Amino acid sequence: MTLHLIKLSVGSESADSLDAWQQERFAAHGRLWHATRMQPRRGEELLDGGSIYWVIKGVVQARQPLVGLESDVDEEGRGFTRLMLRPGLVRVLPRAHRPFQGWRYLRPEDAPGDLPSGGGQGGDLPPALAAELRELGIL
Repeated sequence: MTLHLIKLSVGSESADSLDAWQQERFAAHGRLWHATRMQPRRGEELLDGGSIYWVIKGVVQARQPLVGLESDVDEEGRGFTRLMLRPGLVRVLPRAHRPFQGWRYLRPEDAPGDLPSGGGQGGDLPPALAAELRELGIL
């Protein structure tokens, strides 16, 4: 069964700024990851088509498929996990989300859908406004 993660993208101003930062990292290292101290216990489910959903400025704005989990140790001997990511963000229907620490599991039925490729669904609006309009039932 597929399972997703949801994570705050701290320091990102927008999905575009996260995408630009990730492109730089990919160009420098040839692969893309997000490091976390905790090893997901449900790794098999995450790697069965799961994604990491990025919360940017209080709004879920994008997702990225998970392609692997790697355990490692840092310079100080502390263990951590690399959440290996497929390059490129998939924009999702904006949805407001409260701040939280770390990451959380996200069931597929609770995950926002992908934005249609032809626009609509508020994709041309600022994400926070689209999320608010969607919560009000306008979009």
